[in-house]
Amino acid sequence: MINNSDSGIGALPVNLAADFFTLFQLPATFRIDLAELDARYLALQGEVHPDRFVGAGDAERRRSMQWATRANEAYQTLKKPLERAKYLLTLAGHDIEAEKNTSMEPAFLMEQMEWREAVMAARNDGNHHELERLHYRLAQDLRARYERLASLLDDEQNLTAAAAALRRLMFLEKLRADIDDALVALEDVED
Repeated sequence: MINNSDSGIGALPVNLAADFFTLFQLPATFRIDLAELDARYLALQGEVHPDRFVGAGDAERRRSMQWATRANEAYQTLKKPLERAKYLLTLAGHDIEAEKNTSMEPAFLMEQMEWREAVMAARNDGNHHELERLHYRLAQDLRARYERLASLLDDEQNLTAAAAALRRLMFLEKLRADIDDALVALEDVED
């Protein structure tokens, strides 16, 4: 991927400012092969990691650090579905309006309240099994919603609907984190 010439890092096939998909030579789609992403990340890191340039000049070491940092940022963004979707929408010039557009359908908001009440009740009761059940149900719901998001982004190119779906997913991912926290808190009490 990188041409290491006698002068150090040498000519790079892509601009340091290239988008994350280009950096890893992947299609700019929501559905990506995560194993391929992992392999390309490891290959790129193997070529640009600062440890390979310990004896190089200051400029080369600095450039290596910039590349390694950029590769890490790109990898962390693309490997997480929520972050990958945000990034795709940003690349397309579509603002997800996460801060400005907080309106949600009443049915979705009601569902959120019910989920949060169920999590709080299970946590307060110390009901580990109920929290596990809620986690499983939410995971199934998230899988279906991410599939819908993939369709909106990759197949339909409906950025407005994708942004709305993404905002809902942000709520649900926060709920998943809350359930995980409740499970950890119960495990800590049991120990």
